[in-house]
Amino acid sequence: MSGHGQRAAVAMSGGVDSATVAALLVEQGHEVIGLTMRLWDRGDAAGRAPGRACCATEDVHDARRVAQTLGIPFYVVDLTAEFREAVVEDFLAAHAAGRTPNPCARCNEVLKFRHLLDRARQLGASFLATGHYARIEEVEGEPWLMRGLDPGKDQSYFLFATRREDLPAIRFPLGGMRKEETRVRAGAMGLHLARKRESQDLCFLPDGDPHDLFVHSGRTVLAQPGPICDDTGRLLGEHRGLGYYTIGQRHGLGIGGAPHPLHVIAIEPGENRLVVGPASALMRDGLELAALNWLPRHPLTEPVAVLAQIRYASPPQPALLTPLGGDRARIDFRSPQRAIASGQACVLYAQDRVLGGGWIT
Repeated sequence: MSGHGQRAAVAMSGGVDSATVAALLVEQGHEVIGLTMRLWDRGDAAGRAPGRACCATEDVHDARRVAQTLGIPFYVVDLTAEFREAVVEDFLAAHAAGRTPNPCARCNEVLKFRHLLDRARQLGASFLATGHYARIEEVEGEPWLMRGLDPGKDQSYFLFATRREDLPAIRFPLGGMRKEETRVRAGAMGLHLARKRESQDLCFLPDGDPHDLFVHSGRTVLAQPGPICDDTGRLLGEHRGLGYYTIGQRHGLGIGGAPHPLHVIAIEPGENRLVVGPASALMRDGLELAALNWLPRHPLTEPVAVLAQIRYASPPQPALLTPLGGDRARIDFRSPQRAIASGQACVLYAQDRVLGGGWIT
């Protein structure tokens, strides 16, 4: 998967990871072009909240400064319209339907590895490199998406929707490194942001609070108070708006006095109702997937054993994947799983190899 002297585009976020990728590729003799996506205008009517986010103005400045240090061309690619449609509107629509969105996976799918990859190709780049902690390795002559070697930083979960035909044009140079090693390399290569802190917030929710987004986008129903009930319909309290809650949530419900902890077990937008119950009510044996992206070349026609991961922070679990026709499939777990949330990604693995994944319905 290597090759010296190629024209390489690097998605530069203004963080240490992508900066290190650009420096490594320059060091390897590639003709490097830096690309930074402009995704979200914080002066936008739908997002006026102050704070630091991954696409903030200072990050563009940091990316440009790294490009100047490395002596490489640098371009800002305006994808604000595409981001609003594919990520922000999807985020809002999911909440309105009582689902739990995954905007980072959606951004990777549509923005980085579709729109930005297209721009890289237009600039004559042989490949697009990013700072993700994942790997692409050749297996039997074909590129395969793999977990990153650092289990604490592996980001393959967010990359499941990458199209198989695009894998030969994508590189993850940090996939075999640990985060601290990346910082050491960045410092050794003279990059000014070797110790820059990471953003944990969504770029369009820089303070983590979606209230302004709900209000200014016209989705005020997501911030409209309503009843909190148990699974028998008994009224227990009032929620602040369904958009602030996710399946499995325990804290921040504002209800107490129960003999056992209560969790969100259902979100019912039709009645603007939040349903709570004991942890046992969150257990499920399986789920269905839509928009399944199957990465192996052979089609999925028969049930196959997989490891299925239902959220980024949860370990993968043994399961049986059964195709249902089209891009839909059924996942049956060997053991019941907790808090399966509609709208989240379920990513499928064979050991460290990513088989694909889909969206939980």
